[in-house]
Amino acid sequence: MATHLNPYLSFRDNAREAMEFYRDVFGGQLTVSTFADFQASQDPSEDTLVMHAQLESPSGFVLMGSDTPARMDYTPGNTFSVSLSGDEDAELRGYWDKLSQDGTVTMPLSMSPWGDAFGMCNDKYGVAWLVNIAGKKA
Repeated sequence: MATHLNPYLSFRDNAREAMEFYRDVFGGQLTVSTFADFQASQDPSEDTLVMHAQLESPSGFVLMGSDTPARMDYTPGNTFSVSLSGDEDAELRGYWDKLSQDGTVTMPLSMSPWGDAFGMCNDKYGVAWLVNIAGKKA
């Protein structure tokens, strides 16, 4: 089996909502397990929190996420981003439209100096996304 790189996103009390949003954006199969499912709660308030969620998209990528219990440090920030790239223009523009809706566009999706369409946004959950659509080959 090959090694895969999978983005893993951390949330505070809204991982299920966020992962369902990403399922709506990308499609695919979402599995969600709570702390209670694994008897891993240290406090009853953690029972319904997401211990692990995994989205497997029809395009073949995997996105994972979980809630961070109140007992653990959680500092939202800009220390990561998720990059989507390829040559499927309509598919990638569709992702862009959904991810940037109700979010913040930090760089509009437009022609880049390297000949691809490129844009950056933060979705409504604060996750930074980069979208790169390969230009036509000469």
